[in-house]
Formats: sequence, structure tokens, C-alpha cells
Amino acid sequence: MMGILWLVAAGFIVWLIVSIVRGTGNTQNQAAGSSVSALEILKNRYAHGDISKEEFEEKRKALE
Repeated sequence: MMGILWLVAAGFIVWLIVSIVRGTGNTQNQAAGSSVSALEILKNRYAHGDISKEEFEEKRKALE
């Protein structure tokens, strides 16, 4: 009976490690897949009124 308990505990530990590794990989893949360009971020900031037209033009030229 004790042998079965050790097998279950070892299986749980392996499952836990695999779950952690897979979870970390998915997070990295999601971040890479949803990358937004700097110009798009700049356009959004201007559209929301975070920066003035002069700042937008200056930063846009710097990005090109």
C-alpha cells in the first residue's frame, strides 16, 4: 500500500512540473504573438489625447 502512495505522489510531482513548464511556455508565446508596433502604440496615445500633435509628429519621425 505504501508503494502505491509513493507512486501517486511521484506522479503528482511530475504532473505539477509539466504543468508549470507548459504554463510558462504559453505565456511567452502569447506575448510574442500579440506584439504591437511602436508606431501603433504612438497612434493610440495620440488618439487618446495622451500626447500633443507636435509630440506625435516628433516621435513618429524618430521611429522612421
